[in-house]
Amino acid sequence: MKDGFIRVAAATPDLKVADPVFNREQTWKMMQEAASQDVKILVFPELGLTGYTCSDLFLQDTLIDQAKEELLWLLDASKDMDMLTFIGLPWMKDGKLYNVAAAIKDGELLGLVPKRHLPNYSEFYELRHFNPGPVKPDVVEWGESLIPFGSKILFRCTNIPELIVAAELCEDVWTMDPPSVSHAKAGATVIANCSASDETTGKAGYRETLIAGQSARLVCAYIYANAGEGESTQDLVFGGHDIIAENGNILAESERFKNGMITADIDLYRLKNERRRMTTCQPGAETEDYDYMDFTLNKTELTLKRYVDPAPFVPSNEKERTARCEEILTIQAMGLKKRLAHTGAKSAVVGISGGLDSTLALLVTARAFDMLGIPRENILSVTMPCFGTTDRTYNNAVTLTKKLGATLREVNIRKAVSTHFEDIGHDPAIHDVTYENSQARYRTLILMDLANKTNGMVIGTGDMSELALGWATYNGDHMSMYGVNASVPKTLVRHLVRYYADTCGDKALADVLNDVLDTPVSPELLPPEDGKISQKTEDLVGPYELHDFFLYYILRYGYHPAKIYRLAKIAFAGVYEDKVIYKWLNTFYRRFFAQQFKRSCLPDGPKVGSVAVSPRGDLRMPSDAARRIWMDEVEKLDPEEGR
Repeated sequence: MKDGFIRVAAATPDLKVADPVFNREQTWKMMQEAASQDVKILVFPELGLTGYTCSDLFLQDTLIDQAKEELLWLLDASKDMDMLTFIGLPWMKDGKLYNVAAAIKDGELLGLVPKRHLPNYSEFYELRHFNPGPVKPDVVEWGESLIPFGSKILFRCTNIPELIVAAELCEDVWTMDPPSVSHAKAGATVIANCSASDETTGKAGYRETLIAGQSARLVCAYIYANAGEGESTQDLVFGGHDIIAENGNILAESERFKNGMITADIDLYRLKNERRRMTTCQPGAETEDYDYMDFTLNKTELTLKRYVDPAPFVPSNEKERTARCEEILTIQAMGLKKRLAHTGAKSAVVGISGGLDSTLALLVTARAFDMLGIPRENILSVTMPCFGTTDRTYNNAVTLTKKLGATLREVNIRKAVSTHFEDIGHDPAIHDVTYENSQARYRTLILMDLANKTNGMVIGTGDMSELALGWATYNGDHMSMYGVNASVPKTLVRHLVRYYADTCGDKALADVLNDVLDTPVSPELLPPEDGKISQKTEDLVGPYELHDFFLYYILRYGYHPAKIYRLAKIAFAGVYEDKVIYKWLNTFYRRFFAQQFKRSCLPDGPKVGSVAVSPRGDLRMPSDAARRIWMDEVEKLDPEEGR
């Protein structure tokens, strides 16, 4: 196991009703297949050694005894198998029959987890044959050993402390009070469910929602193995619908009505860090009456099968992305609407450059004005051409303003900035940081004074990616009276503008928005070359898609640099070479720590996603924090050094 990843599986083998010998043979085949794929936790369906649909055959000693014999065979065969496996079978105890999941590892029976909630409605008649399992662990005799028997059993991996496994069976998770809730409170990070859930119209969708939702509620991984083809079809059909979920996300899902096995690589560190972040999630708070069975696993370095999204802030599904864009634009506009109404501002002042960020800010401002019933002409859209302004961005700024119905104000700042250079003794031929920042600060001065003059409010345009990198001029574009883009990453800004272009219903407006999207990201503070932008941000600071990827995993999950680097290499394989990813990861950490002072005094702005950098909310970080230990780890990752 490296970086907290461990491979798990849910399996639905071929089955014959009331034939434990055949079922054991098929179970063993899948155990061997799983072991060959480095699976460490394997879950089989409910009553898998006999079949769930045996009905009154469960009253036959022959069936019950043979199932136990086949479990014994599997235990003997798996002595050297480095895998925790859950197998369903009926079990007699004290004259009563129970529906249990047997947990086995390295040829040992670690525990028997009985089903607690037995359905006896609609097509289910489990109380005819089985008894509800006890909550508090009891014991059963197994040879010369006493084996824990009960719902409250935690299987702890002693050499992987983040791995604590518990089990429940089918109906248990469908009830008002699932045992898995208690298990998670006691510390379980992985829940195994041996299930036999039949197929009816619409049930699969509910099942997906249920399992994904339970994994989200408990901040855990959930492995759900369901009965499939081979069960009796006298009255029911089982589809073998297996699901593996992690913290609300379905990592793997089987094709229904087809037996087989699904695998997924779950991220135990992600679960650990998410629980740590959520102060209302307190695993270990309810450990009363729990038994603990310890086991170990060989740590295997996996070639990850897990999909790593290169754009974690942007939904890959088009329908979901469209809904997300509409939601974010509304959140941004609602935040601004409240601030405008509260302050009694009669106008809004937006510095419009013809770039992505100022375009989004102007679109949001227009939406907020529409919500308030204020004429859009009260939006003062200010273009301030200077040394680096190109005709393309200038024309886009002008056209955009006119198409949205805002009031255009042009203030050419070349003369004023040149005078400022004389005042501070700066040679305008020297294109250094003073040359660039003087322009940015002068623009902010104009915006602030125009806001005063019109009883208005300066709307900030900078996005979260720029703030994370400190790619903003302190008290220049860094400052505003309300920053509508402050928690929107650059990769998402593009999709928001594109969504507006696709849905505005105005071809001329859509055309200018699409041209803005095609324009290189630039502060335009250096003179153009042959009329074209000479200063491209991503050439200087790095690709924003990489920086947004780093930002997400650093702030959302607090991962080590080594893990983020590994994930980035997977996500951007074929797009960026390892040395390029390393270069910009190094840059990100360096700038992220050095530039916190800019984030510590950010203007107000609405949070729109799970990651934000507001000093009043998600990122309360000291401005003078040392970056040494992070950079030390980054340096060890250098691919050039490994040659």
